[in-house]
Amino acid sequence: MELVYALTIGALTASGVYLLLRARTFPVIVGLTLLSYGVNLFLFSTGRLVTGGQPILGSTDSYSDPLPQALVLTAIVIGFAMTAFVVVLALRKQADHHDDHVDGRESSARLLPEDEEDYDR
Repeated sequence: MELVYALTIGALTASGVYLLLRARTFPVIVGLTLLSYGVNLFLFSTGRLVTGGQPILGSTDSYSDPLPQALVLTAIVIGFAMTAFVVVLALRKQADHHDDHVDGRESSARLLPEDEEDYDR
């Protein structure tokens, strides 16, 4: 169980970082979301993976730590708000500049005169 959980966290983090390095806006947003999912799973795993454990202290010896669960719940809310904000910024940039490149190189290449195509960007 722990190996599958660790591989899932690693796959989410690796694909999130890969998508963060793309030049378009939508893959960057998806990469941020996948990276936040990986971090949420990591935070959740810090509370020990217990099957059938009570969430509070009670009549059993094994219980789940409620602090990582609260941290993950807070991170989910903050991640959703961050994703919504970044989507609005990306839509605004698309409307203003008519491109969705993150680094802005595509729009600056269209503004150069044709005789300066060898201009070092």
